[in-house]
Amino acid sequence: MKVARDPVELGEARRAVALGTFDGVHLGHRRVLEAARAAGPRATAVTFWPHPRIAFGHRVELLTSLERRLELLDETGLDETLVVEFTLDLAALEPEEFAERYLRRIGADVVVAGADFRFGRERRGDLALLGELGFDVRSVPLLEDVSSSRVRQLLRDGDVERAARLLGRPAEVEGTVVSGDRRGGTLGFPTANLAVDPALLVPSFGIYAGSAAGHRAAVSIGVNPHYGGEERRVEAFLLDFEGELYGRRLVVELWQRLRDERAFETARVLIEQIARDVKATRAARRP
Repeated sequence: MKVARDPVELGEARRAVALGTFDGVHLGHRRVLEAARAAGPRATAVTFWPHPRIAFGHRVELLTSLERRLELLDETGLDETLVVEFTLDLAALEPEEFAERYLRRIGADVVVAGADFRFGRERRGDLALLGELGFDVRSVPLLEDVSSSRVRQLLRDGDVERAARLLGRPAEVEGTVVSGDRRGGTLGFPTANLAVDPALLVPSFGIYAGSAAGHRAAVSIGVNPHYGGEERRVEAFLLDFEGELYGRRLVVELWQRLRDERAFETARVLIEQIARDVKATRAARRP
């Protein structure tokens, strides 16, 4: 999939364009993307970064980094994605100007979006306006109870299995592996400690079964209460893994929440519980 940051990089050609922010690339987003793919040649997504609400100064816990969003868009079979920098100047454009600058300029023939999509100054633009401007507009009905906001709430609750049903894939946490306290190695369960972008949502504290780098993984999200920790950590023990992970970007799937994190009476009791978590991770099924 070709990724462009400016319409000039794509040039003008007949395109079926899917419009949206697509944070999380959940099942509702996928219906829009599939409709664009079915509509004709050069299925192209036009997406926005940063998130529009962030540009307006609001706090948004993102479901995916831009890098991960582009990977997920690529997996849907799109030909191209245009990443439009969302600024206050962009938000102030009249809807007609936005359509000319970012849709007409790349030769958009068909434009596909969710039924509630709005754009331009004061969100005055909609699909009906694009139809009036001569685009072949395809409105995709919303899926009931499927939205990025709903996925965020489920992840804050630690309900990764229900979140997966809305995403159409397992929930994830993404970060770069950095050096940690190395306690896991002394216990016999060396973990990869993830530095997560502060803009990304991290699911609620707890122990999860999942996978990373092609291996099942027992994942701890929390403050390590057994050791009196206060700083949130995301740590993954990759089963049957040998190798170096420091400095590597890691996308960790979360399949099932196993239990709350807690302090233990002794290190031996902690080790016994981790062994049970590992056993449960081996038995877990990918949603």
